Amino acid sequence: MAAIGAGNQNITTAAKFIPEIWSDETIAAYKSNLVAANLVTRLSHKGKKGDTIHIPKPTRGSANLKVKNVAVNVQNDVHNDIEISVNKHYEYSVLMEDIVAVQALNSLRKFYTDDAGYALAKQVDTDLLALGEGFNSGATVDKSYDTAFIGTGTTAFSGTNEAAISDAGIRAFILRLDNADVPMDNRALIIPPIAASTLLSIQRFTEQQFIGNGDAIKTGKIGQIYGVDVYVSTNCATVKSSGGTGNSAAGTERVGVMMHKDALVLAESMGIRSQTQYKQEWLGDLFTSDTIYGVGELRDESGLAFVMPA
Repeated sequence: MAAIGAGNQNITTAAKFIPEIWSDETIAAYKSNLVAANLVTRLSHKGKKGDTIHIPKPTRGSANLKVKNVAVNVQNDVHNDIEISVNKHYEYSVLMEDIVAVQALNSLRKFYTDDAGYALAKQVDTDLLALGEGFNSGATVDKSYDTAFIGTGTTAFSGTNEAAISDAGIRAFILRLDNADVPMDNRALIIPPIAASTLLSIQRFTEQQFIGNGDAIKTGKIGQIYGVDVYVSTNCATVKSSGGTGNSAAGTERVGVMMHKDALVLAESMGIRSQTQYKQEWLGDLFTSDTIYGVGELRDESGLAFVMPA
């Protein structure tokens, strides 16, 4: 067989057209940094057209006493639906010039793929937790938390009475969900790091029988208390005291949530996509990761927000 000619394309000359492992690395980093997104209902909208998803929300019926010789009571509830707008498109891009690619260590690429995954995961989680701040028809960031509770769970938050999370507070949060007929499985407590530090001082949390089976595979999970999985997230909002806006008493409170999986929904139209393209005019590779999704509240009564000091 004749030798391959010098003019043929090979893996060296065609290197710019051979995809690298940017995408796999970014997806791995994205998944490892998700907290809230792994604890909510997820809908795949991939490959489908349209920017709005309609999710039926049927009204629960009731049982009626059957009276002899009288016709049955026919359920005639009017059902509603929930609209989820798939309107969020976020990207992370970096241009790596050839001189950098030649001289820099491979760890630089690893940093950018990890950072892209982290940045996009942080954005998704932030959007979900922002919705959680308004559970039970409450307000969102920088407004009065009329239906939020203080960390002790004893009273509603008034704007000035935030308190560190407590054992009694956690039990009060659980009771509120129980009274709302929220299923006991698939509940999660998402707290900021400051609250995690407080939890470690609560004996109930540190006792082995309350921690669970030690499953730490899920991102951010630090344990379990009263059957509720506990997760730490830096994306829990930092808000203003007394509903202030702008720089008014900025950053004096943090908001955590306890919720069931059905409380929120994440609809992904396009999961993490990573692309690279050689830009001759810049003599470098352009790397971009992006995602398209929407978030919404499915069951307002299936979660609650609480406020604690920052």
